[in-house]
Amino acid sequence: MTRKPVYVAVYDTYADWESGHATAWLARGGFEIRYVGASLDPVTTLGGLRVTPDLALADVRPEDAALLILTGGDLWDSGDELAPFARAARAFLDAGVPVAAICGATAGLAREGLLDDRPHTSNVSFYLQATGYKGAAHYVDATAVTDGDLITANSTDPEAFAREILGRLGVYEGEQLAAWYRLFRHSDPAAYEVLAAAEEGNEGA
Repeated sequence: MTRKPVYVAVYDTYADWESGHATAWLARGGFEIRYVGASLDPVTTLGGLRVTPDLALADVRPEDAALLILTGGDLWDSGDELAPFARAARAFLDAGVPVAAICGATAGLAREGLLDDRPHTSNVSFYLQATGYKGAAHYVDATAVTDGDLITANSTDPEAFAREILGRLGVYEGEQLAAWYRLFRHSDPAAYEVLAAAEEGNEGA
């Protein structure tokens, strides 16, 4: 079965490590990863990586993608430069295509009004309250929250962010998904055995 690609938004100061687990295991699960920039000009991540976008935001159509990932970055809190990415998130959600946002990107969604009436999380509650949004009553004190097509996450737990993404797109489910998180978040050797057994089962299928 042909799968639609996963789009990852990239911009100067984007927090490259926050999407690393998710993109690596999505790719291993058969998803193409495509990077979306404001233009096709290269950007520099917080980790100093130079990333050349595969397509410009203006050319993005939600129906062509399986998911949109938005990571944190200094620019989310220093002006409106990244507001078009938050508007793109609205278009994805309106089209029924999942969106996953972590760290500063959650503040961008808050400013766009996308967190006003649905369960969500972020770094801390008062970080989002500073945006002036109306969704404080729906804030959940958790490392990651999935509400339908929207995933939000705390910057301190990119593994939980990845867990929600991998589960939403069916890369892992149930016991295997829980084991993946235990392995990469808690270094649980028993979790490795669960995943290894699953891989052997898939190879024999």
